[in-house]
Amino acid sequence: MVTITQTGAAPLAGGRIRRRLGAGAEVQPGGGTHFRVWAPDHACVGLEWMGEEGWELRSMEAEPGGYFGLSVEEVGAGTLYRYRLESGVYPDPVSRYQPEGVHGPSQVVDPGAYQWRDAGWRGVCARGQVLYEMHVGTFTPEGTLASAARRIGHLRELGVTVVELMPLAEFAGRFGWGYDGVALYAPTRLYGDPEEVRAFVDCAHAEGIGVLLDVVYNHLGPSGNYLRQFADGYFSRTHSSEWGDSLNLDGEGCGPVREWVVQNARYWIEEYHFDGLRLDATQQVFDDSAEHVLKVVVREARRAACGRTVWMVAENEPNAAELLRPQEEGGMGLDALWNDDFHHSATVALSGHHEAYYHDYRGTAQELLSALKHGFLFQGQRFLWQDKARGSSTRGLEPWRFVNFLQNHDQVANSLRGLRMDRSAAPGALRAMTALLLLGPGTPLLFQGQEFGASSPFVYFADHERGLAEAVARGRLEFLSQFASVGGRGGGVEGTHVLGVPDPGSEEMYRACQLDWDEVDGHGEVFALHQDLLRLRREDPVFGDPRCGGIDGAVLREDCMAVRFLGPPERLLLFNFGADLLLAPMAEPLLAPGEAGAWVVRWSSEELRYGGGGCPWVLGSRGWEMPGRAAVVLVPEGEVL
Repeated sequence: MVTITQTGAAPLAGGRIRRRLGAGAEVQPGGGTHFRVWAPDHACVGLEWMGEEGWELRSMEAEPGGYFGLSVEEVGAGTLYRYRLESGVYPDPVSRYQPEGVHGPSQVVDPGAYQWRDAGWRGVCARGQVLYEMHVGTFTPEGTLASAARRIGHLRELGVTVVELMPLAEFAGRFGWGYDGVALYAPTRLYGDPEEVRAFVDCAHAEGIGVLLDVVYNHLGPSGNYLRQFADGYFSRTHSSEWGDSLNLDGEGCGPVREWVVQNARYWIEEYHFDGLRLDATQQVFDDSAEHVLKVVVREARRAACGRTVWMVAENEPNAAELLRPQEEGGMGLDALWNDDFHHSATVALSGHHEAYYHDYRGTAQELLSALKHGFLFQGQRFLWQDKARGSSTRGLEPWRFVNFLQNHDQVANSLRGLRMDRSAAPGALRAMTALLLLGPGTPLLFQGQEFGASSPFVYFADHERGLAEAVARGRLEFLSQFASVGGRGGGVEGTHVLGVPDPGSEEMYRACQLDWDEVDGHGEVFALHQDLLRLRREDPVFGDPRCGGIDGAVLREDCMAVRFLGPPERLLLFNFGADLLLAPMAEPLLAPGEAGAWVVRWSSEELRYGGGGCPWVLGSRGWEMPGRAAVVLVPEGEVL
C-alpha cells in the first residue's frame, strides 16, 4: 500500500491518497476514487466518467514523471470511466475490468469488497505438485469461471493439486487463447467479472487446490492495444518479439513500463490470491538492464504473497536452466520450467514421426531415461533443427523443477487438426507413457480432458476483425508448414486455407474444442488409469517425494528400460513401448533384488480396469517376461502393501 499527497482538484477527505498500484483507479477508504495515469506524451489529460446524466469530464492534474492524477468524491466502485486525450477517448492502461471489451470504457473495481474464505490457505509448495492446464472458455460448455468452479471437485478426486489457468487478461473478440491480451490488469469479461475470478480461486483453495495464472510479458495483442496513445515509450525501439512489439524494459524512460509489468505480477498475487504465475515465452522478454525485469517479477511476486508460498514457473524454449538458479547465484530464482524435451521424445516414441521441431528426437528409451534423470536433453549440444547450440547444464537441480507433459495447449494444437495423442498412439503404449509421466520424478502436467481421453480437439482459435483474421490465418498456416504432412517439404503456403487445417476464426471450431463432460463416465477406463497413478504418486513415499539423484536406470532395449527409484524403500519401474521382451539372462544389476527381498508386481498398466489385456506375470520361470507396450511397478516382497 502506497500513501501519496493529494495534488489534484477536489481533494478527498484528509488530503491523503492510499494506493495499491502506481496507476489506475483506486477506491479510497473514506469514499471516492483516485485516478492516476502515465501519459508523458501529453500536456493535458481528461477524465470522463458515467454520471447520472451521462458522461462527465474533468481535467487531471499534471504530476512529476509524466503522470496525471485526480480524485473524484462522487465516483465509486462500478462506475464506468475513460481517459480523454487529444486523439480521442481510451480505456485505462491499468484498468481492473473492461465490461464492454477492449474498446469500451473501464470500470472502477474495489478489490477489498470480496469476502475471502481462505485465511488458512498457506500457498503451494515447490515440490510434490500435479498441474492441470485449463482454458476456461473450453473447459465447460458455458465457458465461464463459475461453471469451471463447479468442476473443481472432479480435479480433487483425480488427484490434481494445482490448476494452471491460461491467460485471463482482456483480449479482443469473442474467443481466443488469451495470449493476445492488451489489458493486463483486467480479467476478460468472457469468463466472468473480477468477483468471479476471486470466487474461483477461493473455491479451489477450499478443495485444497492451488491456482497459477499464465501471464504474458513478451508482447501485447494487436487489437485494442491503446498504450501507444498514452506513451510511445511503452514500446522498445531496439527489440522486437516473434509476435509483435516488445515492451520498453531497458530503454530511455523505461521506469514506468517496468513498474507496470512488475506491479502486474504483484497484483494477481495480492488482489486475487493466485498461488503463483506461469511466465510465457521468457526467451522473448528482452531486457539488457543491469537487473532483468523477470528477476524483479519473481522477487516481488513472492513478497506480495505476505507469508503464503508462491510457485513461479516459466516457459523457456532455449532450455536456459540458469533461470532456476537462486538469484544470489545469478539466476532468476524460478521454481520450475516447462520441459519440451520430455514431450518431444515421448511424442516421437508414440507416433513414430520426427518432423519439424521434433527433428532432433528419436523417442528412444535412452532419451526418456535421460529426461527423467537430467530434465532437459539439450544442455548445450548443437540442435540441428535450429542450427545452433541449445540449452544449459541442469547439474544439481532437483527433478521436480522440470514440468513434464504429454499434452498442453500448444502441442495439441500443433497437430494437423488439434487431435490429442490418443487419436494416433497405440492404447497400450499411451498407458505406459502415462505411467512414466505420472510416476516419474518430474512435476507432471495434464491438459484439460486428458484424464478421461476427451475426444474434443484443441486447435488454435482467435476471433479478429476480417483483415487481421486473414493475417492470423496466414501466419498459422506458415507456422504449420514446417510439418511436411501439412505444408510439404520446402513448400510455401498460399492463401489462408489448406485442406484439414482449421480456420482460427471459426466459432464452430472453437465450440468443438469444448469438453464433453459426459465422456468422464463413458471413458471410465482412462480416468481410472490417471486417478490410480496419481493416488500411487500421492500415497507412495518414493514416487511422492522425488529427490536429486534419486533414480538410476538401464536401457534394456532401444524401446525398453528399467528405472530404479533408490531408497530406502526402493521401487522398480519397467517401461516397454515395443514388443514383448524376455530378459534372460539378466546381466543388469539394477534388476537385482534389494535387502528387503525379491520383487513383486504392485501395479501394471495392463490391468483390465484400464482397458489392458490383463496383468502380466513378469517374473516367470524362464526369466523376466516384460510385456509389450506396458509399464509395471515392482516393490520388494518384504514391504507391506
